[in-house]
Amino acid sequence: MPFVEVNGSPLFYALSRGPENGPAVVLVHGAGGSHVHWPAELRRLPGATVYALDLPGHGRSKGKGRDTVSGYAETVVAFCDALGLTRPVVIGHSMGGAIAQTLALDFPDRISALVLVATGARLRVTAAILDGIVSNFDETVKLIASYLWSRESAPAVMMERLGVQVLRDTGPIVLRGDFVACDRFDVMSRLGEIAVPTLVIGGTADLLTPAKYAHFLAEHIPDARLKIFPNAGHVVMLEHPVEVAQAVQEFLEEIWTS
Repeated sequence: MPFVEVNGSPLFYALSRGPENGPAVVLVHGAGGSHVHWPAELRRLPGATVYALDLPGHGRSKGKGRDTVSGYAETVVAFCDALGLTRPVVIGHSMGGAIAQTLALDFPDRISALVLVATGARLRVTAAILDGIVSNFDETVKLIASYLWSRESAPAVMMERLGVQVLRDTGPIVLRGDFVACDRFDVMSRLGEIAVPTLVIGGTADLLTPAKYAHFLAEHIPDARLKIFPNAGHVVMLEHPVEVAQAVQEFLEEIWTS
């Protein structure tokens, strides 16, 4: 598994190579997450070269986390520069979706398309999480993880591995910085400026970014497509990996051949 030096720190990324004439895709995980939050179906999209990075301070990446979405967006631009990626498709989940929107708004010439998964144009965070990460880290991690999955799925084993454990491994400093970044994020008035093809994906049982967030994005981003999965929670791509990958694949085929 490769690393690349970005701003003086090695960033880890999982790589799946596709044909040279196919799109480059960058997967950006959410708050407290890592590349493992992307299922194999998305990390190995047919016909695409896929880069699933760990943001600074997350997963296997070194360096310090950020406390602004714009700070993370600048890191993704530097990551793309280091790898020679000129205009990739950016797929972002939750905070990663906020990063993706920021890229489209502040670095419009650096990306070719967006896929926004379980995210919103504004991501307010309750004080119970912001304060709890400092005052009672373990219990707050369990609280956050309990909101990730829909009540219909609630897979206990996966929740432990991809919920509590990944959040705990991120640590309180980076995790709180992520949620502060989310809480500060608000581009509701700027969505009309996004000028790249966009697919919005959400779930009807998402407790963190409800389906109305996805509808708002699709209604205000010009010519955006919308895909809502019934009974899917915040980690819709893990609950429905095949279906989400299929939706993304169809979107890529549409924009890449048009």
